[in-house]
Amino acid sequence: MSELPVKYDIEPRELARGRNLRLAAIASPVVLTLLPVIVSTILFVLFASSPPVAATILFFGFLITAIGFLKGAILSGIFGYKYSRWRAEIREMIAVDGIKANEVDWFRHELKPQEKRALKEMERNEPLLADAYRETLASRLTATRVIKATRKKLSETKRRESKLRQLKTERQSEFLESIRKDADKIGKINADAQGMLGEAEARLQMIEAAALRGGSMAGTELAMKRLSARSSELPLALQEAQATEEIRLELESEAAEAEQTLLEK
Repeated sequence: MSELPVKYDIEPRELARGRNLRLAAIASPVVLTLLPVIVSTILFVLFASSPPVAATILFFGFLITAIGFLKGAILSGIFGYKYSRWRAEIREMIAVDGIKANEVDWFRHELKPQEKRALKEMERNEPLLADAYRETLASRLTATRVIKATRKKLSETKRRESKLRQLKTERQSEFLESIRKDADKIGKINADAQGMLGEAEARLQMIEAAALRGGSMAGTELAMKRLSARSSELPLALQEAQATEEIRLELESEAAEAEQTLLEK
């Protein structure tokens, strides 16, 4: 089994790929529409010596322009979809080791409207508080993602436990105990994430209040460091729990194959 990823840095090549996809999505309808218009205009100026020729050039120019716009719109949709998929993949890779303050912009669509407004206002008037606000937003985003992931994993674990109880195998009790341990570990991570989420949301309110008062960073630095540390630890703990579950699933699969072999004999 491969080692758990502990850090993901976006390579310049990946960023260039994203920029190219975004540019292609924007430029496709523009280029494929303007190009026929320019060509038709040039032909009209050079060769429209009589009304029939001018009408023919205008007709085909309009037709080709419409076709170009349609193709551009289709290509724009395709490139736009690929760009959104690219951003989603990058976000998941970034979040593996916890979201950092300088990575919050990648997750702006997950911010609440009030958080977006407050961050924009602080960046304009209170840069130091804006840095603290970004740190806390990163912790809040990390906690929210971990809570969502652990709920999903707990649901899957319960379904797997229910399915395993219906199977009569010699190692059933061993597997059930392993599943319970996994569920306990994931449940603890979920509880830690819930606590971190509460801390982060409370800290966001405090920073917003400090920004309204024109306050300083003195009362928030220690809490920022604690939240930042937990923001890194929780996703890695979840990754470790998932790796443990994968190992157990492999053991279950091997045991099932062995039992099937014995039955065939």
